[in-house]
Amino acid sequence: MKRHIPRPAELAPLIGFRKPQLDATKRRLDRALTIDDLRWIAKRRTPRAAFDYTDGAAEEELSLGRARQAFRDVEFHPTILRNVETIDTSADIMGASSALPFGIAPTGFTRLMHTEGEVAGAHVAARAGIPFSLSTLGTSSIEDVKAANPNGRNWFQLYMWKDRERSMALVERAAAAGFDTLLVTVDVPVAGARLRDTRNGMSIPPTLTLRTVLDAIPRPRWWFDLLTTEPLSFASLDRWPGTVAEYLDSMFDPTVTFDDLAWIKQQWPNKLVVKGIQTLEDARAVVELGVDGVLLSNHGGRQLDRAPVPFHLLPVVARELGADAEILVDTGIMSGADIVAAFALGARFTLVGRAYLYGLMAGGEAGVQRAVDILADQVSRTMRLLGVTSMAELTPRHVTQLRRMRPVPIGGEGLEPDA
Repeated sequence: MKRHIPRPAELAPLIGFRKPQLDATKRRLDRALTIDDLRWIAKRRTPRAAFDYTDGAAEEELSLGRARQAFRDVEFHPTILRNVETIDTSADIMGASSALPFGIAPTGFTRLMHTEGEVAGAHVAARAGIPFSLSTLGTSSIEDVKAANPNGRNWFQLYMWKDRERSMALVERAAAAGFDTLLVTVDVPVAGARLRDTRNGMSIPPTLTLRTVLDAIPRPRWWFDLLTTEPLSFASLDRWPGTVAEYLDSMFDPTVTFDDLAWIKQQWPNKLVVKGIQTLEDARAVVELGVDGVLLSNHGGRQLDRAPVPFHLLPVVARELGADAEILVDTGIMSGADIVAAFALGARFTLVGRAYLYGLMAGGEAGVQRAVDILADQVSRTMRLLGVTSMAELTPRHVTQLRRMRPVPIGGEGLEPDA
């Protein structure tokens, strides 16, 4: 083979230098191509107790692992030769439209993850045209979230406390602030055994011990932000002198029944969704009470370990009750492909919690925006590759659930495959 020394003119087209990105946060986030990438960045930048509170689940964390695996065990069935130049990623949910088929789920103690907290999420939700959900255990007030998302859709998540008057005072504030949907969480008679939090001594606010000081050394920015910004405030309390688990156990009411749910429905003037449904029977019972939506959720695996996988439950609930109520799903969603699969099996909407928080921990509001952008891009690309132009076109023929675990027949009678 004849060789020659390349001339500068021949090398020039092969050499391209990128303009240096001086903004360290943007440079870091631009390298994140998936939610898992954001999780890796978040773990490096956030103290262990705060990161583990977000990342962890109950006991052996089997429920969370199974929920994520269920989405991985999806086989898509694309259709070809469809014009997918223009697609519509919007979804109608609770009487209005969302520009994307997912919203931001309610999360507790969010400003512990990053000082911008819920306000960052509400700002991004406003720009993206998607709902933002504020938790009873949120670290920003109802009014502050409304100010951050004044013209967008805000939802409020309610835990029914032992102090009923205090619970309903929050509901009244949410209604007065124009929140259009109430998410009543029903899977918390007591707090789940979140062992990472117990081992880390997770408290509100975080306390400075020798362990936390050592953990802070490689993460000075997080502690600087915590100590130099407005002290943590909560939607529901000012301060708690104990651990997170102790606070939750002092708050949750194990006596709540269907009668209480009916009573809450009478008090709330707008749309009502029940969050934490894990069986078809319970889904049917709350629909018979006249609720507007059912959110299939096992609390992100943070309550009962070995709980049912919401994505496995979705097809049968959508088939049986989808004509009478709107079916939503959360838990385990880590990609836009997961969201598309959920819609194909009957979901009307999805909520993302950890995916949003990984972005928040990775880069504040810019990190939340990156998480939403990643999910939106993945939704759009998956739709095009499947040959669909709208979320409404997705049907069960587009997916197969590949089941690793199948229920063992009880009493000689097999269970329905998707039950």
